[in-house]
Amino acid sequence: MANRRPPSRRRPAVRRPSRRSAPPRRRRSRRQQRRDTQLLLFGFGAAAGLALVWAVISWLLVNWWALIVLGALATVGGTVWTHRYRQQQAWERVRQQALRYGLPQLDALHHRDFEYAIRDLMRRDGCTDARQIGGAGDNGADVLATDPLGRTWVIQAKHRKDGDRGSAVGTPDLQRVNGTARQLYGADVVLVVTNGRFSTRCAPLAKQLHMHLADRRTLAAWASGERPLWELLPKIPPPRKGR
Repeated sequence: MANRRPPSRRRPAVRRPSRRSAPPRRRRSRRQQRRDTQLLLFGFGAAAGLALVWAVISWLLVNWWALIVLGALATVGGTVWTHRYRQQQAWERVRQQALRYGLPQLDALHHRDFEYAIRDLMRRDGCTDARQIGGAGDNGADVLATDPLGRTWVIQAKHRKDGDRGSAVGTPDLQRVNGTARQLYGADVVLVVTNGRFSTRCAPLAKQLHMHLADRRTLAAWASGERPLWELLPKIPPPRKGR
């Protein structure tokens, strides 16, 4: 009989571990690492700050006399600062009251500096809140001020480099400021002031619109300190009731 080979035994299949059995480890992003570093540094800084504050408090509790010295120095310093501030304010008021401009000075100004000059003249005459607002989006107003009687002034300043030899201020300039002065700013007095001249049609229109004009001659009298502006203009309205 032919020798028969015994049947081969199959080895049981070895199950390989699934790769999905354990979640993959994600690498920390640089942003997360940077954030963790910042938090760590912040923690160290906060701890160091608290330790410093505690050390200072502990030292002051032992050396209580230092608090008295610091308090005295703060009191003296505050007194000196207050005195100098009040003195500076007093000098500023004296300077404003003595402010004078000649027409050649006003003619030589840039148009923006002319607006600041008008503001300073209003302050000189007691309008402590006068401010320059001319620029983009000013809606025709260059200076706002409240006079000592409580009237709100809206002023448009028209500067002419050549004075009265330059182009005349026309009615469109009046219409522009008139359209916004009372509605936007609550003006009691609407004024257009120039170092030049007005066209012949401006005076009748200003009368109809209840506006006021200050030409070169009026400006010269005002800038020289002769009288406040409201004493140089005709028919300035009284302040509103309730003010």
